[in-house]
Amino acid sequence: GLCLTGATGSGKTTLLRALAGLVRPSEGRILLDDGPVDERSPRFRRSLAALLGSVPFSLTLTAREHLTAVAASWGTSTLEGQRSADSVLARLGIEHLATRFPHELSSGQFQLLSLATVLARPFDVLVLDEPEQRLDEERRELLARILTEERDRGAAIILATHSRALIEALGADELRLAGERERDADNQGKGGGRAAA
Repeated sequence: GLCLTGATGSGKTTLLRALAGLVRPSEGRILLDDGPVDERSPRFRRSLAALLGSVPFSLTLTAREHLTAVAASWGTSTLEGQRSADSVLARLGIEHLATRFPHELSSGQFQLLSLATVLARPFDVLVLDEPEQRLDEERRELLARILTEERDRGAAIILATHSRALIEALGADELRLAGERERDADNQGKGGGRAAA
């Protein structure tokens, strides 16, 4: 796994969005399985699952119905989709929320349901932007266990985080992105800044 760290505004989310094919890099290119990142490619979409920002849940579907629809959209039968939804809800410890509408959930429960949407579908690469947001310590530990399980089954995990505990629990490599202030300070130290009068 790879954890992106750095100050707010250092480019973590932009990098994740580029990896997910939502924005193009200003230079170079991104490859996945020797092919270009292309959100229009069915092969790419099946390979990479991403949670980047808020999920646009329907006001008229329950948590279970959302997850059933996600699973079914990847080719499972409705019955298999329901089983998948129930499994993911139980895995995240939110099976008691199955018949609730997303707008009825607390912010932490909403975050867990958002995570469930990416876990309810097939993927080889999982891209997450600060998945620990709004989760209490117990749920952050659960998140770390689930991500470790996914990594152990062979999925590549790439996430942006501010949680040292999550990085350590995953045993992931860390890539720290320098923010503007850090880059400016580094340039000053190398003589790249303006001279003082």
